Amino acid sequence: MDIDALRSFLAFVETGSFTRAAKQVNRTQSAISMQMKKLEQDVNKSLFEKQGRLLSLSYDGQVFARYAKQLVQLHDDTLLQMNTAKPTTLLRLGCPDDYAESVLPTLVKLLHTQFTNLDLQINCTPSNRVKLMIDSGHLDLGVITRSPDSEEGYMLESAQGFWVYSPQHQAQQLQPLPIAIFQRDCRFHQATLEGLHKQSRDFKIIACCGSACALKGIVKSGIAISAMNELSIGDLPKLIDSNLPKLPTTDVVLVRANNQQNPVSDVFCADLSQQYRTNHRRDINTQPIV
Repeated sequence: MDIDALRSFLAFVETGSFTRAAKQVNRTQSAISMQMKKLEQDVNKSLFEKQGRLLSLSYDGQVFARYAKQLVQLHDDTLLQMNTAKPTTLLRLGCPDDYAESVLPTLVKLLHTQFTNLDLQINCTPSNRVKLMIDSGHLDLGVITRSPDSEEGYMLESAQGFWVYSPQHQAQQLQPLPIAIFQRDCRFHQATLEGLHKQSRDFKIIACCGSACALKGIVKSGIAISAMNELSIGDLPKLIDSNLPKLPTTDVVLVRANNQQNPVSDVFCADLSQQYRTNHRRDINTQPIV
């Protein structure tokens, strides 16, 4: 149905006359008559009836009038919204679930302070997968654990590695020592195996996976102990045991895709990195002393 015809119909509803309706919408009376005939064809109903010399709405016309008002209003609201809506910035962010509860919330908050109308799409996947998606252009921005001695990315924070366990199950006392570790590309995978081998420690790998959530579930159930950095352990208690190998410190950094479509630049990432570290220090300093 033509929106102008609906406006003409509503003008008739308001004025009760084709003549006055034509003046209201700045059309000729014959043009109004043609529009009304077309509307009646569209709905397959007679919208008008004669009462003597006067033309009035039929029963179907009265029903149609309610819907016509809604259609015109919806049309006008749609155009208003589309014409006044602020441009949306699509940003695709990758982040391992290791940092979903620690790094990610602060980063999301900072990103929304930089963009007034941000469409933030987050993909939780391991660091190696984030790198691949950055390189292939499927992500704009990524949070990763960078390799040792690498200057890749923009520093967010460093995190010390810890052994974690379930106090209710004491899996660390079992022989051979049951461990659940990250996949081979993770720094803790190599550090854990090398450390245990150097100690000639008898151990058994219960599982290797790329999900911190999965590792924490295994540890909480008492099946194994695990090694992860302090940003990933959540509410798991640290296992302080001098008989276990010391774990390394890891750097968590921000990386960006190098393509023209990326809404964030290197300068933006450097500034975001600085804001994150400033915000993180403030969060630490304002934590209550127990």
